[in-house]
Amino acid sequence: MITSLIGLILRAAVVLAGTALITFTLLWNAPGDPAQAIAMARFDALLTQDIINQVREEAGLDAGFWTAFITWVGPLLTLDFGQSSVTGRDVWPDLLTAIGYVTPLAVGGLAIGLALSFSLAIVATRRPGGLLDRFAIAVASLGTAIPAYWLGLLLILLFAVHLAWLPAMGARTPSHIILPALTLGLGVAASLTRIIRSGILEARDQPFLSAIRRRGVSPKDISRDHIAPHAAIPVVTVFGLELAFLLEGVVMVEVIFGRPGLGTFLVNAIEARDFPQVQAVVVLTALIFVTVNLIIDVIYRIIDPRIGGRNA
Repeated sequence: MITSLIGLILRAAVVLAGTALITFTLLWNAPGDPAQAIAMARFDALLTQDIINQVREEAGLDAGFWTAFITWVGPLLTLDFGQSSVTGRDVWPDLLTAIGYVTPLAVGGLAIGLALSFSLAIVATRRPGGLLDRFAIAVASLGTAIPAYWLGLLLILLFAVHLAWLPAMGARTPSHIILPALTLGLGVAASLTRIIRSGILEARDQPFLSAIRRRGVSPKDISRDHIAPHAAIPVVTVFGLELAFLLEGVVMVEVIFGRPGLGTFLVNAIEARDFPQVQAVVVLTALIFVTVNLIIDVIYRIIDPRIGGRNA
């Protein structure tokens, strides 16, 4: 188990290093002059070549690729993202403000998705092939087919425009989070519902359950001790992919609903070619994603000790 855990940590470190290198490479080779984009975002006025050259020197854009990359990676190892190329302020305070907006949105979307998916899956598996089962599958398939941006617009049209029940744009009151969180949650529920349903049905078909029932074990104990752990394995596995959906969907949802947050922070940084801010968001989200998947891999091995047994 210890050897397996070390292997997982090493793989996570490789993923983080590759993410940092790829992100820096894409920004470095992006079309256009980054110094001019930064100068325009910083001064918002007519620019001279001297100003652009000064910005290029201050941002370290006049150095070579590897020199600039090593200079950037060094502080990154201590999560020091430096100063914004546009505002000159430290990246961390602005990044923490954005995280403060995105955290309740992501948690709310995840909570809605888990609640809906477990409810639909449990109802569907009570009578496989029945009306409720087909309804749950249809809802899940429809949710998977509708992109987040289209679903968000439909929710705005229904609840904000026609019914006028909820606000559509901004983040001033708690009610502003309902529609964005619902948009994220429905996407999560769409994919998780099918996985949970399949896991429960597969667990119920295990041949050893017949012997357990003949011993007089109650259905409640069977569900808790045998069906639930078996059905949890694919759910735990897919949960990491759902985190990726949340990180991707948050960016889109924040733009659609006009919310400040990590997505808006990233979009504005890309438009201004603010290298430190863009890299901070990408590296931080990669760190979160890798950490959660590492935890999921460990939980996966706890649920089923046979996994990774060769390396134990």
